[in-house]
Amino acid sequence: MTDYDLVDTDEADTPGDEWEELDVSDDESDRIARTQDREFQEFRKRIEDTEQFKVEASVFDDATLGALYKLVQDGYIRAFGGPLSTGKEANVYLAGSDDEDVAVKIYRINASDFRAMREYLDGDPRFEGIGSDKKKVVVAWTRKEFANLQRAQAAGVRVPDPIAVQRNVLVMEFLGRDGQRGRRLSEVSVENPETAFEVIREYMRRLYRVGLVHGDLSEYNIVVHGDQLYVLDLGQAVTTHHPNSREFLDRDCENVAAFFTRQGHEVDSESLVSYVTEPDPEP
Repeated sequence: MTDYDLVDTDEADTPGDEWEELDVSDDESDRIARTQDREFQEFRKRIEDTEQFKVEASVFDDATLGALYKLVQDGYIRAFGGPLSTGKEANVYLAGSDDEDVAVKIYRINASDFRAMREYLDGDPRFEGIGSDKKKVVVAWTRKEFANLQRAQAAGVRVPDPIAVQRNVLVMEFLGRDGQRGRRLSEVSVENPETAFEVIREYMRRLYRVGLVHGDLSEYNIVVHGDQLYVLDLGQAVTTHHPNSREFLDRDCENVAAFFTRQGHEVDSESLVSYVTEPDPEP
């Protein structure tokens, strides 16, 4: 039997409802891409000669290569590997650091779902005034995911450990073994679905209590890793002050309820919403 243990929150520094506006101005990655010194040119050629660049050339524009180059200089990436997953907005690659494998998520500046990204960003107090500049929107989205991962982790939700962010590139913990990513709930036969559901609904409540709604939660972005459940893809997660946060929460609850009902554990989405949004007990 699998017991999907919850994280002990006694020592977690659970944040309040404060938010910081994140800087989306040009950074060192953009400077590197503009100057393109000899070392950067050599780095670029090595990347361009790899098979993944030939297949996914649209992902590796000069500024993205500048971000990767900076992450290598800073010691977060040592060797760049093959793709773990591909999507409309981003690809995730396996990479090696000095100590362990990491996952590198690269968002495309010319994302095909650019308008969908704006749906989540507009109304988020952290990203007011960004405008319609594609580069700024994607950089904001990447930094937003990094910040959301930090907040979720502090609240006692198992997520990939956020390691570094540079422009449109996010480095985080690799959830997998021997170069193979962990399997999603959609890809496994769930042992003890009642316990798994209790963990996921508690994750949802913990996120809500620190001011976050995932916004795209389903069996496709919950991963089994080391007999534990981890939540992925927090890029679109919004604050509870977002004008569409309740709509997104209702949709998350419907997705989760439908999945676990198919697993043989009857779940009512309205009851799940009530559980997630239940106020903290009076002290």
